[in-house]
Amino acid sequence: MGRAHREPLGREGVVLRVRGRADPPPLRFEVADAGRLLLRQGARILLLGRVTEGNQGVRLRRYEGYRSPLPPVRSALMREAGDWAHTYARRLEEAPEGPLYEARWHLGVRHWFPPYVWHGEDFVREWPACHLDWSAAGWNGVVPLRRLSPPDAARVKAYRKHARAGTLAPVLLWWVSCLDGWLLLDGHDRAVAALAEGLTPPCVVLTRLSDEEDWRREADGIAEAYRLLVERPAAGEERRRQVVLRAYGDTLGGLPLQEARTRSWPLAGGAPAWDALAARAVFQCPGD
Repeated sequence: MGRAHREPLGREGVVLRVRGRADPPPLRFEVADAGRLLLRQGARILLLGRVTEGNQGVRLRRYEGYRSPLPPVRSALMREAGDWAHTYARRLEEAPEGPLYEARWHLGVRHWFPPYVWHGEDFVREWPACHLDWSAAGWNGVVPLRRLSPPDAARVKAYRKHARAGTLAPVLLWWVSCLDGWLLLDGHDRAVAALAEGLTPPCVVLTRLSDEEDWRREADGIAEAYRLLVERPAAGEERRRQVVLRAYGDTLGGLPLQEARTRSWPLAGGAPAWDALAARAVFQCPGD
């Protein structure tokens, strides 16, 4: 696959401008209507989801068969303390079953999460079904795409040594707006290892960014409002004017890195096709 245009943001981040990719990507969301969705990787269905009544959350069922788009991270590479955002960017560009499509993407190291994301109930440990509760001002948790290994599994124990030594490679998360949370794309065993050691897993986060024409249009609107404020300030509003002027540069500077909604594609067959898949899932696992 061709390389994307890169906009380096230092050691901990990079923007990829992906062009000329086949559409849709192998790893993608498909929707039947406003409430029914699925995640597919090639011909394999990995996840079914349905938004609950009143838009209070989404119920998910995951399936076996997910394949990480990244090759395994060897111990020697972990000990090198690499430039992980750029390393994962290169590997995603080369991935035959990854999520990249024609868009702007940000890959960045993330050091901090609210405690509930990894150390509370919002890290989904049950398999295969779960419910993401949006009722308390959103969800913002992590959904693994395969069954988690136990903390005493051989591979997890090897990773726990790296976690204690501070050399554990980051997991790769994908921010997905239709879930209001992250999918765990790579590093399931590394996540379990870090948590078993009482640590927050180191993370690189993949996010789709606003298209250039969208953020430039918004920048033009902000610039026009700024011009009017400078040229025709309202009487008695000098203090407010100073606050707006100080925020102007920060606002414009953040627009190119503004998150965009996760794109989805139409599900062939629409709602009846989704309902048939869901019916088979309930028949196969009636106790869930």
